[in-house]
Amino acid sequence: MKKVSIAVADEQEFFARGRRLAALADAGKPISSESVISFGDPADLLKMLTPARMALIQAVKARPDSITAIAQRLHRDRSAVKRDVDQLHAAGLVSVEQTTLAGHGVMKRVSLTAHKLRLQAELA
Repeated sequence: MKKVSIAVADEQEFFARGRRLAALADAGKPISSESVISFGDPADLLKMLTPARMALIQAVKARPDSITAIAQRLHRDRSAVKRDVDQLHAAGLVSVEQTTLAGHGVMKRVSLTAHKLRLQAELA
């Protein structure tokens, strides 16, 4: 697993990071395996990382599992957890892998995409 930073950053910062990475690649230097997920507006960051989704991330970090099992552990409705997993998956924070269960069909296993998440926000 890698590290993921979740930050509030504007378009200028996005392109500056891209130029830094390109310069490292051009120089043949190693590039960090850290991923950055940027939000242009702090409100969008807060919309993505609701308290329920933060609890979901913590539950998945403690024990990757099926959506049903995670919903039971969190005492939440399975369909609500599924919607949150879909949003976190689209943002790149969790992965969902379909695994075959011996004699019982298939299960979607939810796990974190990174072993470390770093949240960054600066209000000016």
